[in-house]
Amino acid sequence: MSMKLNRLFNDAKPIEIKEFMTDSRLQLKNSIFFCLKGMVHDGHNFITQAVINGAIAVVYSDDVKFIEGIEYIKVDNVISELNRTAAIFFHNPSSKLNMIGVTGTNGKSTIAKTIKELYSLWKPCGYSGTISIEYGPNKEKPDFTTDETVPTLKMLRRMLKAKMEACALEVSSQGLDQHRVDALKFDVTIFTNLTHDHLDYHGNLENYYQAKKRLFSLIKPKGCAIINIDDPYGARLFNEINTRKYSYSIYEEADYQAKDISLSPLSTKFTLIIQDKTYKLETNFVSEFNLSNLLAIIAALHQSGFTIEQIAEHISDLPQVDGRMEVIQEGQNFNVIVDYAHTPDGFEKIFQFAQSITSPNNKIISVFGSAGKRDSKKRPILGSISDKYCQMIILTEEDPRNESALQIAQEIASGIKENNYIIVLDRYDAISQALELANKNDTVLILAKGNERYITRQYGKEYWMGDDAATKDILRKVIVQKEEQNDIQSIY
Repeated sequence: MSMKLNRLFNDAKPIEIKEFMTDSRLQLKNSIFFCLKGMVHDGHNFITQAVINGAIAVVYSDDVKFIEGIEYIKVDNVISELNRTAAIFFHNPSSKLNMIGVTGTNGKSTIAKTIKELYSLWKPCGYSGTISIEYGPNKEKPDFTTDETVPTLKMLRRMLKAKMEACALEVSSQGLDQHRVDALKFDVTIFTNLTHDHLDYHGNLENYYQAKKRLFSLIKPKGCAIINIDDPYGARLFNEINTRKYSYSIYEEADYQAKDISLSPLSTKFTLIIQDKTYKLETNFVSEFNLSNLLAIIAALHQSGFTIEQIAEHISDLPQVDGRMEVIQEGQNFNVIVDYAHTPDGFEKIFQFAQSITSPNNKIISVFGSAGKRDSKKRPILGSISDKYCQMIILTEEDPRNESALQIAQEIASGIKENNYIIVLDRYDAISQALELANKNDTVLILAKGNERYITRQYGKEYWMGDDAATKDILRKVIVQKEEQNDIQSIY
Protein backbone atom coordinates (compact mmCIF):
# COMPACT_ATOMS: atom_id res chain seq x y z
CA MET A 1 0.00 0.00 0.00
CA SER A 2 1.30 3.48 -0.79
CA MET A 3 0.09 7.07 -1.13
CA LYS A 4 1.59 10.42 -2.03
CA LEU A 5 2.32 12.55 1.04
CA ASN A 6 0.54 15.56 -0.47
CA ARG A 7 -2.71 13.54 -0.45
CA LEU A 8 -2.41 13.45 3.32
CA PHE A 9 -1.09 16.98 3.87
CA ASN A 10 -1.94 19.60 1.26
CA ASP A 11 1.33 21.55 1.31
CA ALA A 12 3.64 18.53 1.52
CA LYS A 13 5.89 17.21 -1.25
CA PRO A 14 4.49 14.42 -3.47
CA ILE A 15 6.81 11.76 -2.06
CA GLU A 16 5.63 8.15 -1.84
CA ILE A 17 4.64 6.93 1.65
CA LYS A 18 4.38 3.17 2.13
CA GLU A 19 3.95 2.80 5.91
CA PHE A 20 2.81 4.65 9.01
CA MET A 21 5.28 4.54 11.92
CA THR A 22 4.41 5.33 15.56
CA ASP A 23 7.14 3.16 17.12
CA SER A 24 10.64 4.33 16.10
CA ARG A 25 12.09 0.87 16.85
CA LEU A 26 10.27 -0.74 13.93
CA GLN A 27 12.00 -0.94 10.56
CA LEU A 28 9.51 0.51 8.09
CA LYS A 29 10.97 1.69 4.80
CA ASN A 30 9.53 4.86 3.21
CA SER A 31 7.35 5.53 6.24
CA ILE A 32 5.92 8.63 7.88
CA PHE A 33 6.76 8.94 11.58
CA PHE A 34 4.31 10.53 14.02
CA CYS A 35 5.87 12.05 17.17
CA LEU A 36 3.29 10.83 19.67
CA LYS A 37 3.51 11.72 23.34
CA GLY A 38 2.85 8.73 25.57
CA MET A 39 2.62 8.34 29.33
CA VAL A 40 6.38 7.67 29.54
CA HIS A 41 8.05 8.52 26.22
CA ASP A 42 7.81 11.41 23.77
CA GLY A 43 8.20 10.56 20.08
CA HIS A 44 9.97 13.88 19.47
CA ASN A 45 13.01 12.36 21.20
CA PHE A 46 13.20 9.41 18.78
CA ILE A 47 13.17 11.05 15.36
CA THR A 48 16.78 10.07 14.57
CA GLN A 49 16.00 6.41 15.35
CA ALA A 50 12.85 6.60 13.21
CA VAL A 51 14.84 7.98 10.26
CA ILE A 52 17.48 5.26 10.62
CA ASN A 53 14.63 2.72 10.51
CA GLY A 54 13.10 4.08 7.31
CA ALA A 55 11.08 7.24 8.04
CA ILE A 56 11.25 9.77 5.19
CA ALA A 57 8.67 12.18 6.68
CA VAL A 58 8.01 13.34 10.24
CA VAL A 59 4.84 14.80 11.75
CA TYR A 60 5.62 16.82 14.89
CA SER A 61 4.22 19.55 17.16
CA ASP A 62 7.21 20.68 19.29
CA ASP A 63 10.40 22.28 18.01
CA VAL A 64 12.85 19.68 16.72
CA LYS A 65 16.25 19.60 15.00
CA PHE A 66 15.80 18.86 11.30
CA ILE A 67 17.65 16.06 9.50
CA GLU A 68 18.57 16.84 5.90
CA GLY A 69 16.54 15.05 3.26
CA ILE A 70 13.56 14.41 5.56
CA GLU A 71 10.18 16.07 5.02
CA TYR A 72 8.85 17.73 8.20
CA ILE A 73 5.20 18.62 8.81
CA LYS A 74 4.34 20.68 11.88
CA VAL A 75 0.83 20.29 13.32
CA ASP A 76 -1.03 21.40 16.43
CA ASN A 77 -2.09 17.91 17.49
CA VAL A 78 -0.10 14.88 16.32
CA ILE A 79 -2.57 12.21 17.48
CA SER A 80 -5.47 13.97 15.70
CA GLU A 81 -3.46 14.11 12.49
CA LEU A 82 -2.47 10.46 12.85
CA ASN A 83 -6.13 9.45 13.04
CA ARG A 84 -7.22 11.76 10.21
CA THR A 85 -4.48 10.71 7.81
CA ALA A 86 -4.48 7.02 8.75
CA ALA A 87 -8.18 6.80 7.90
CA ILE A 88 -7.35 8.21 4.45
CA PHE A 89 -4.23 6.08 3.93
CA PHE A 90 -6.02 2.82 4.83
CA HIS A 91 -9.12 3.80 2.80
CA ASN A 92 -11.42 4.24 5.77
CA PRO A 93 -12.27 0.56 6.40
CA SER A 94 -14.86 1.28 9.12
CA SER A 95 -17.04 3.01 6.50
CA LYS A 96 -17.29 -0.29 4.59
CA LEU A 97 -18.25 -2.44 7.61
CA ASN A 98 -21.24 -2.49 9.94
CA MET A 99 -19.23 -1.46 13.01
CA ILE A 100 -20.57 -2.46 16.43
CA GLY A 101 -18.54 -1.01 19.31
CA VAL A 102 -19.01 -2.23 22.88
CA THR A 103 -17.73 -0.37 25.94
CA GLY A 104 -18.28 -0.77 29.70
CA THR A 105 -16.52 -2.13 32.75
CA ASN A 106 -18.06 -5.59 32.47
CA GLY A 107 -19.68 -7.58 29.69
CA LYS A 108 -17.71 -6.34 26.66
CA SER A 109 -16.28 -9.71 25.67
CA THR A 110 -19.51 -11.66 26.17
CA ILE A 111 -21.53 -9.16 24.16
CA ALA A 112 -19.08 -8.57 21.30
CA LYS A 113 -18.14 -12.24 20.88
CA THR A 114 -21.78 -13.41 20.96
CA ILE A 115 -22.81 -10.71 18.47
CA LYS A 116 -20.10 -12.03 16.16
CA GLU A 117 -21.34 -15.63 16.55
CA LEU A 118 -25.00 -14.77 15.92
CA TYR A 119 -24.40 -12.21 13.17
CA SER A 120 -22.29 -14.79 11.32
CA LEU A 121 -25.32 -17.08 11.06
CA TRP A 122 -26.64 -14.68 8.40
CA LYS A 123 -23.74 -12.50 7.26
CA PRO A 124 -19.96 -12.74 7.81
CA CYS A 125 -18.87 -10.81 10.91
CA GLY A 126 -15.48 -10.33 12.56
CA TYR A 127 -14.64 -9.84 16.22
CA SER A 128 -11.80 -8.10 18.03
CA GLY A 129 -11.32 -7.87 21.77
CA THR A 130 -9.73 -9.32 24.88
CA ILE A 131 -10.29 -12.93 23.85
CA SER A 132 -9.06 -12.92 20.25
CA ILE A 133 -9.27 -11.38 16.80
CA GLU A 134 -11.48 -13.50 14.53
CA TYR A 135 -12.69 -13.17 10.95
CA GLY A 136 -13.79 -16.13 8.85
CA PRO A 137 -11.37 -19.01 9.48
CA ASN A 138 -8.70 -16.64 10.81
CA LYS A 139 -7.93 -16.35 14.51
CA GLU A 140 -5.21 -14.07 15.93
CA LYS A 141 -3.94 -13.19 19.39
CA PRO A 142 -4.66 -9.59 20.41
CA ASP A 143 -1.99 -7.37 21.97
CA PHE A 144 -4.60 -5.19 23.70
CA THR A 145 -8.37 -5.18 24.20
CA THR A 146 -8.35 -2.13 21.89
CA ASP A 147 -5.20 -1.81 19.80
CA GLU A 148 -3.61 1.40 18.55
CA THR A 149 -4.83 3.27 15.49
CA VAL A 150 -2.67 1.73 12.76
CA PRO A 151 -2.91 -1.95 13.86
CA THR A 152 -6.69 -1.53 14.22
CA LEU A 153 -7.07 -0.10 10.72
CA LYS A 154 -4.87 -2.86 9.28
CA MET A 155 -6.97 -5.45 11.11
CA LEU A 156 -10.19 -4.03 9.64
CA ARG A 157 -8.64 -4.14 6.16
CA ARG A 158 -7.82 -7.82 6.71
CA MET A 159 -11.45 -8.38 7.67
CA LEU A 160 -12.62 -6.68 4.49
CA LYS A 161 -10.22 -8.76 2.41
CA ALA A 162 -11.71 -11.87 4.07
CA LYS A 163 -15.20 -10.68 2.94
CA MET A 164 -16.48 -9.66 6.37
CA GLU A 165 -19.51 -7.37 6.29
CA ALA A 166 -19.46 -6.40 9.97
CA CYS A 167 -17.15 -6.19 12.98
CA ALA A 168 -17.97 -6.40 16.69
CA LEU A 169 -15.23 -4.50 18.51
CA GLU A 170 -14.53 -4.24 22.23
CA VAL A 171 -13.57 -0.64 23.02
CA SER A 172 -11.67 -0.07 26.28
CA SER A 173 -11.62 3.14 28.29
CA GLN A 174 -7.84 3.42 27.85
CA GLY A 175 -8.26 2.96 24.10
CA LEU A 176 -10.82 5.76 24.05
CA ASP A 177 -8.77 8.03 26.30
CA GLN A 178 -5.69 7.52 24.11
CA HIS A 179 -7.68 8.20 20.92
CA ARG A 180 -6.98 4.72 19.47
CA VAL A 181 -10.37 4.49 17.73
CA ASP A 182 -10.75 8.08 16.56
CA ALA A 183 -10.11 6.93 12.97
CA LEU A 184 -13.25 4.75 13.13
CA LYS A 185 -16.96 5.45 12.83
CA PHE A 186 -19.57 3.13 14.35
CA ASP A 187 -23.03 2.05 13.26
CA VAL A 188 -24.00 0.71 16.70
CA THR A 189 -22.41 1.62 20.04
CA ILE A 190 -23.20 -0.23 23.28
CA PHE A 191 -22.70 0.93 26.87
CA THR A 192 -22.93 -1.89 29.44
CA ASN A 193 -22.04 -0.37 32.82
CA LEU A 194 -19.40 1.58 34.68
CA THR A 195 -18.11 0.46 38.07
CA HIS A 196 -14.94 0.59 40.18
CA ASP A 197 -12.04 -0.41 37.88
CA HIS A 198 -8.99 1.11 36.16
CA LEU A 199 -8.90 3.96 38.68
CA ASP A 200 -5.12 3.58 38.80
CA TYR A 201 -5.24 4.94 35.23
CA HIS A 202 -8.23 7.29 35.24
CA GLY A 203 -7.87 8.63 38.79
CA ASN A 204 -11.61 8.79 39.50
CA LEU A 205 -14.96 7.54 38.20
CA GLU A 206 -15.80 10.83 36.48
CA ASN A 207 -12.69 10.65 34.28
CA TYR A 208 -13.46 6.99 33.63
CA TYR A 209 -17.02 7.89 32.57
CA GLN A 210 -15.87 10.71 30.28
CA ALA A 211 -13.46 8.31 28.57
CA LYS A 212 -16.28 5.80 27.95
CA LYS A 213 -18.57 8.57 26.73
CA ARG A 214 -16.14 9.41 23.90
CA LEU A 215 -17.29 6.32 21.99
CA PHE A 216 -20.70 7.93 21.51
CA SER A 217 -19.17 10.85 19.63
CA LEU A 218 -17.93 8.40 16.96
CA ILE A 219 -21.34 7.27 15.67
CA LYS A 220 -22.12 7.41 11.94
CA PRO A 221 -24.92 9.81 10.87
CA LYS A 222 -27.43 6.94 10.63
CA GLY A 223 -25.96 5.00 13.57
CA CYS A 224 -27.37 4.53 17.06
CA ALA A 225 -26.49 3.99 20.71
CA ILE A 226 -27.72 1.10 22.87
CA ILE A 227 -27.47 1.82 26.60
CA ASN A 228 -28.06 -0.10 29.83
CA ILE A 229 -30.25 2.23 31.89
CA ASP A 230 -30.12 -0.10 34.92
CA ASP A 231 -26.63 1.28 35.44
CA PRO A 232 -26.57 4.82 36.95
CA TYR A 233 -23.89 5.97 34.52
CA GLY A 234 -25.85 4.40 31.67
CA ALA A 235 -28.97 6.32 32.67
CA ARG A 236 -26.88 9.50 32.79
CA LEU A 237 -25.34 8.78 29.38
CA PHE A 238 -28.77 8.11 27.87
CA ASN A 239 -29.89 11.58 28.95
CA GLU A 240 -26.68 13.35 27.88
CA ILE A 241 -26.21 12.18 24.29
CA ASN A 242 -28.09 13.55 21.31
CA THR A 243 -28.15 10.71 18.82
CA ARG A 244 -30.58 7.96 17.91
CA LYS A 245 -30.61 5.84 21.04
CA TYR A 246 -32.26 2.78 22.58
CA SER A 247 -32.38 1.70 26.21
CA TYR A 248 -32.29 -1.80 27.65
CA SER A 249 -33.18 -2.93 31.15
CA ILE A 250 -34.22 -5.80 33.37
CA TYR A 251 -35.65 -3.49 36.07
CA GLU A 252 -37.16 -0.47 34.28
CA GLU A 253 -39.36 0.24 31.29
CA ALA A 254 -37.06 0.37 28.27
CA ASP A 255 -36.94 -0.06 24.51
CA TYR A 256 -35.63 -3.60 25.10
CA GLN A 257 -36.88 -4.96 28.41
CA ALA A 258 -36.77 -8.33 30.17
CA LYS A 259 -39.52 -9.23 32.68
CA ASP A 260 -40.77 -12.33 34.51
CA ILE A 261 -37.22 -13.62 34.92
CA SER A 262 -36.74 -17.18 36.17
CA LEU A 263 -33.15 -18.22 36.94
CA SER A 264 -31.71 -21.72 37.19
CA PRO A 265 -28.13 -23.06 37.20
CA LEU A 266 -28.30 -23.96 33.50
CA SER A 267 -30.81 -21.61 31.89
CA THR A 268 -32.87 -18.42 32.21
CA LYS A 269 -36.51 -17.95 31.23
CA PHE A 270 -37.83 -14.44 30.62
CA THR A 271 -40.30 -12.31 28.71
CA LEU A 272 -38.80 -9.91 26.17
CA ILE A 273 -40.78 -6.72 25.64
CA ILE A 274 -40.12 -4.50 22.61
CA GLN A 275 -42.62 -1.70 22.17
CA ASP A 276 -45.99 -3.48 22.46
CA LYS A 277 -44.74 -6.93 21.48
CA THR A 278 -43.84 -9.68 23.95
CA TYR A 279 -41.79 -12.82 23.39
CA LYS A 280 -41.53 -15.66 25.90
CA LEU A 281 -37.93 -16.90 25.64
CA GLU A 282 -35.43 -19.24 27.25
CA THR A 283 -31.64 -18.95 27.01
CA ASN A 284 -28.65 -20.90 28.23
CA PHE A 285 -27.14 -17.57 29.38
CA VAL A 286 -27.40 -17.72 33.16
CA SER A 287 -27.66 -14.94 35.80
CA GLU A 288 -29.37 -11.57 35.67
CA PHE A 289 -26.23 -9.73 34.55
CA ASN A 290 -25.75 -12.14 31.65
CA LEU A 291 -29.41 -11.63 30.73
CA SER A 292 -28.63 -7.90 30.66
CA ASN A 293 -25.78 -8.68 28.27
CA LEU A 294 -28.19 -10.68 26.13
CA LEU A 295 -30.55 -7.70 25.86
CA ALA A 296 -27.67 -5.62 24.48
CA ILE A 297 -26.90 -8.39 21.97
CA ILE A 298 -30.53 -8.62 20.86
CA ALA A 299 -30.81 -4.83 20.51
CA ALA A 300 -27.56 -4.57 18.49
CA LEU A 301 -28.60 -7.33 16.09
CA HIS A 302 -32.12 -5.90 15.78
CA GLN A 303 -30.74 -2.45 14.97
CA SER A 304 -28.39 -4.09 12.45
CA GLY A 305 -31.40 -5.27 10.45
CA PHE A 306 -32.25 -8.73 11.81
CA THR A 307 -35.74 -9.50 13.06
CA ILE A 308 -36.50 -10.44 16.65
CA GLU A 309 -37.98 -13.69 15.34
CA GLN A 310 -34.67 -14.52 13.60
CA ILE A 311 -32.67 -13.76 16.72
CA ALA A 312 -35.05 -15.57 19.11
CA GLU A 313 -34.58 -18.83 17.21
CA HIS A 314 -30.96 -19.03 18.37
CA ILE A 315 -30.80 -17.74 21.95
CA SER A 316 -31.74 -21.01 23.65
CA ASP A 317 -28.39 -22.56 22.77
CA LEU A 318 -25.87 -19.75 22.47
CA PRO A 319 -22.20 -20.70 22.20
CA GLN A 320 -20.52 -20.25 25.57
CA VAL A 321 -17.92 -17.51 25.59
CA ASP A 322 -14.76 -19.10 26.97
CA GLY A 323 -14.15 -18.03 30.55
CA ARG A 324 -17.18 -15.71 30.70
CA MET A 325 -19.94 -17.10 32.94
CA GLU A 326 -18.87 -20.48 31.59
CA VAL A 327 -20.79 -23.29 33.25
CA ILE A 328 -18.41 -26.25 33.44
CA GLN A 329 -20.04 -29.68 33.26
CA GLU A 330 -17.80 -32.73 33.52
CA GLY A 331 -20.32 -34.99 35.24
CA GLN A 332 -19.81 -33.58 38.76
CA ASN A 333 -22.77 -33.21 41.15
CA PHE A 334 -22.03 -29.58 42.09
CA ASN A 335 -22.09 -26.26 40.22
CA VAL A 336 -18.87 -24.89 38.73
CA ILE A 337 -18.64 -21.52 36.99
CA VAL A 338 -15.53 -19.91 35.48
CA ASP A 339 -15.83 -16.17 35.00
CA TYR A 340 -13.67 -13.16 34.17
CA ALA A 341 -15.14 -11.11 37.05
CA HIS A 342 -12.40 -9.02 38.68
CA THR A 343 -14.20 -5.86 39.84
CA PRO A 344 -16.30 -5.25 42.97
CA ASP A 345 -19.47 -4.92 40.88
CA GLY A 346 -18.64 -8.08 38.90
CA PHE A 347 -18.05 -9.95 42.16
CA GLU A 348 -21.29 -8.74 43.73
CA LYS A 349 -23.32 -9.88 40.73
CA ILE A 350 -21.80 -13.31 40.30
CA PHE A 351 -21.96 -14.03 44.04
CA GLN A 352 -25.62 -12.99 44.09
CA PHE A 353 -26.27 -15.43 41.26
CA ALA A 354 -24.37 -18.17 43.08
CA GLN A 355 -26.48 -17.52 46.18
CA SER A 356 -29.68 -17.76 44.12
CA ILE A 357 -28.80 -21.26 42.84
CA THR A 358 -27.25 -22.63 46.06
CA SER A 359 -29.25 -23.99 48.99
CA PRO A 360 -28.54 -22.38 52.40
CA ASN A 361 -27.44 -25.87 53.46
CA ASN A 362 -24.67 -25.87 50.86
CA LYS A 363 -21.43 -23.98 50.40
CA ILE A 364 -20.27 -21.33 47.98
CA ILE A 365 -16.53 -21.71 47.40
CA SER A 366 -14.55 -19.08 45.50
CA VAL A 367 -11.04 -18.92 44.03
CA PHE A 368 -9.56 -15.56 43.04
CA GLY A 369 -6.74 -13.07 43.47
CA SER A 370 -6.10 -9.52 42.27
CA ALA A 371 -3.73 -8.13 39.67
CA GLY A 372 -0.41 -6.59 40.64
CA LYS A 373 0.43 -3.00 39.62
CA ARG A 374 -3.26 -2.28 39.15
CA ASP A 375 -5.94 -0.64 41.29
CA SER A 376 -4.91 -1.86 44.76
CA LYS A 377 -7.76 -0.08 46.57
CA LYS A 378 -10.24 -2.70 45.40
CA ARG A 379 -8.38 -5.63 47.03
CA PRO A 380 -9.95 -5.48 50.52
CA ILE A 381 -13.30 -4.67 48.86
CA LEU A 382 -13.10 -7.93 46.90
CA GLY A 383 -12.33 -9.72 50.17
CA SER A 384 -15.30 -8.11 51.88
CA ILE A 385 -17.73 -9.00 49.07
CA SER A 386 -16.60 -12.63 48.98
CA ASP A 387 -16.89 -12.77 52.79
CA LYS A 388 -20.55 -11.77 52.48
CA TYR A 389 -21.46 -14.74 50.27
CA CYS A 390 -18.86 -17.52 50.56
CA GLN A 391 -18.31 -20.19 53.17
CA MET A 392 -14.80 -20.88 51.87
CA ILE A 393 -12.47 -18.48 50.05
CA ILE A 394 -9.22 -19.57 48.41
CA LEU A 395 -6.91 -16.68 47.57
CA THR A 396 -4.36 -17.22 44.83
CA GLU A 397 -2.15 -15.44 42.29
CA GLU A 398 -3.54 -13.40 39.42
CA ASP A 399 -1.00 -11.54 37.27
CA PRO A 400 1.16 -10.38 40.22
CA ARG A 401 3.63 -8.57 37.92
CA ASN A 402 6.41 -7.26 40.16
CA GLU A 403 4.34 -7.31 43.35
CA SER A 404 4.36 -10.12 45.90
CA ALA A 405 1.45 -12.48 45.22
CA LEU A 406 1.39 -13.27 48.95
CA GLN A 407 1.12 -9.60 49.90
CA ILE A 408 -1.70 -9.07 47.39
CA ALA A 409 -3.56 -12.05 48.89
CA GLN A 410 -3.04 -10.66 52.40
CA GLU A 411 -4.46 -7.28 51.30
CA ILE A 412 -7.56 -9.07 49.97
CA ALA A 413 -7.79 -11.08 53.20
CA SER A 414 -7.87 -7.87 55.26
CA GLY A 415 -11.48 -7.51 54.03
CA ILE A 416 -12.47 -11.03 55.14
CA LYS A 417 -13.85 -10.91 58.70
CA GLU A 418 -16.32 -13.77 59.11
CA ASN A 419 -15.66 -16.77 56.89
CA ASN A 420 -12.80 -19.16 56.30
CA TYR A 421 -10.07 -18.43 53.82
CA ILE A 422 -6.77 -19.98 52.85
CA ILE A 423 -3.96 -18.72 50.64
CA VAL A 424 -2.76 -21.13 47.95
CA LEU A 425 -0.49 -19.17 45.62
CA ASP A 426 -0.20 -21.77 42.86
CA ARG A 427 -3.35 -21.19 40.79
CA TYR A 428 -3.73 -24.80 39.63
CA ASP A 429 -3.43 -26.05 43.22
CA ALA A 430 -5.92 -23.42 44.41
CA ILE A 431 -8.52 -24.57 41.86
CA SER A 432 -7.80 -28.20 42.80
CA GLN A 433 -8.44 -27.52 46.49
CA ALA A 434 -11.73 -25.74 45.73
CA LEU A 435 -13.03 -28.60 43.58
CA GLU A 436 -11.91 -31.25 46.06
CA LEU A 437 -13.71 -29.42 48.89
CA ALA A 438 -17.00 -29.23 46.97
CA ASN A 439 -19.84 -31.54 47.93
CA LYS A 440 -23.12 -32.32 46.19
CA ASN A 441 -25.07 -29.14 45.23
CA ASP A 442 -22.28 -26.76 46.34
CA THR A 443 -21.23 -23.95 43.99
CA VAL A 444 -17.61 -23.25 43.04
CA LEU A 445 -16.65 -19.95 41.41
CA ILE A 446 -13.26 -19.64 39.68
CA LEU A 447 -12.83 -15.93 39.04
CA ALA A 448 -10.80 -13.29 37.19
CA LYS A 449 -8.62 -15.07 34.60
CA GLY A 450 -11.28 -16.79 32.52
CA ASN A 451 -9.68 -18.26 29.40
CA GLU A 452 -6.49 -16.16 29.52
CA ARG A 453 -3.55 -18.39 28.61
CA TYR A 454 -0.93 -16.56 30.63
CA ILE A 455 -0.05 -15.18 34.05
CA THR A 456 1.87 -11.91 34.01
CA ARG A 457 4.89 -11.97 36.29
CA GLN A 458 7.77 -9.58 36.92
CA TYR A 459 9.54 -10.39 33.65
CA GLY A 460 6.52 -10.78 31.38
CA LYS A 461 3.85 -13.32 30.50
CA GLU A 462 4.27 -16.93 31.55
CA TYR A 463 2.14 -19.73 30.11
CA TRP A 464 -1.02 -20.63 32.03
CA MET A 465 -3.47 -23.19 30.66
CA GLY A 466 -6.45 -20.97 31.53
CA ASP A 467 -8.98 -21.28 34.34
CA ASP A 468 -11.45 -22.98 32.00
CA ALA A 469 -8.99 -25.68 30.87
CA ALA A 470 -7.54 -26.14 34.37
CA THR A 471 -11.01 -26.55 35.88
CA LYS A 472 -12.03 -29.17 33.33
CA ASP A 473 -8.74 -31.04 33.77
CA ILE A 474 -9.00 -31.07 37.56
CA LEU A 475 -12.71 -31.96 37.58
CA ARG A 476 -12.06 -35.10 35.56
CA LYS A 477 -9.42 -36.18 38.08
CA VAL A 478 -11.60 -35.27 41.09
CA ILE A 479 -14.55 -37.26 39.73
CA VAL A 480 -12.36 -40.32 39.21
CA GLN A 481 -10.93 -39.97 42.75
CA LYS A 482 -14.37 -39.63 44.32
CA GLU A 483 -15.68 -42.63 42.37
CA GLU A 484 -12.70 -44.68 43.57
CA GLN A 485 -13.34 -43.57 47.19
CA ASN A 486 -17.02 -44.51 46.87
CA ASP A 487 -16.03 -47.92 45.49
CA ILE A 488 -13.72 -48.53 48.47
CA GLN A 489 -16.36 -47.40 50.97
CA SER A 490 -18.96 -49.69 49.37
CA ILE A 491 -16.60 -52.67 49.81
CA TYR A 492 -16.29 -52.01 53.53
